[in-house]
Amino acid sequence: MSERVITDRPPHTVDFCFGGLDESLTRLSTAHAVVLPVPYDGTVSYMSGSRLGPRAILTASQSMELYDEELGAFYEHGIHTLPDVEVVADPRAMVDRVEEAVAWGLDLDKMVITLGGEHSITSGSVRAYAKKYKNLSVLQFDAHGDLRDEFHGTPYSHACVMRRVREIVPAVQVGIRSISEEEAALIAEKKWPMWSARRTRSMKGDYSAIAEALTEDVYVTVDLDCFDPATVPGVGTPEPGGLDWYEVTEIIAQVARKRRIVGFDIMELMPLAGQVRSDFLAARLTYRLWGWALVSQGKLKPPDPNRPL
Repeated sequence: MSERVITDRPPHTVDFCFGGLDESLTRLSTAHAVVLPVPYDGTVSYMSGSRLGPRAILTASQSMELYDEELGAFYEHGIHTLPDVEVVADPRAMVDRVEEAVAWGLDLDKMVITLGGEHSITSGSVRAYAKKYKNLSVLQFDAHGDLRDEFHGTPYSHACVMRRVREIVPAVQVGIRSISEEEAALIAEKKWPMWSARRTRSMKGDYSAIAEALTEDVYVTVDLDCFDPATVPGVGTPEPGGLDWYEVTEIIAQVARKRRIVGFDIMELMPLAGQVRSDFLAARLTYRLWGWALVSQGKLKPPDPNRPL
């Protein structure tokens, strides 16, 4: 009778990780990117539930084909999924925690992909990235301006995130279609680059002006309500008239061809019971954006025009 070999895990088990990848492709030491889940929605002002977003994205990603129709297969670059950031009640403390966690990943020379959670936490990620990349700008996809100085008693609300970001680095906003009077006046006064959903659609596929408004190193933040709610209903504040899958991904592609995408986040998924199309789109977008980041960094060849799809 042979001796049983004792291992640190039972047989026939897999890690709960992005893409459901084999352990050899998820090792922290060799992975190009790390996924940082942040299950926080402490300042939400309408429908809550985005704290469940990171887990839903990871779950959906495990049923996703890893051959991307645009970029092919690139999972062998490795992507490691980190534990959740522990949530605290204070919004400022939560942003600080995210900054510390992202900085830890950047110190290991990893690209940190943050999954939210509400949009307020993006300012923590941007703080960390701005310390490493001195010529950083932010490309925001969103339905909302998020430019209030304070909301519901805190400057660290989800409604203030881009005001905080703009205090750190320049930013370009795309897909916007819901802002307050004060935000509209501020955008006009500062002449901040902003493409509404209507204006974005009028560009008819030529998004070079968006890319040119960004600096060499770009951090992309995606609030999923940038999409039309017919495409992505699983968000806390669904605004009509949003962008579609091809518009968002083509903007990302054009930016990646002209700039270097150094990091990104996917925010504000609010999973809906029995409706997984929002979760699946968020997972696919995470994978696609990672792929274009690899292209922009010279680690993956640009798409082959003769690819199968």
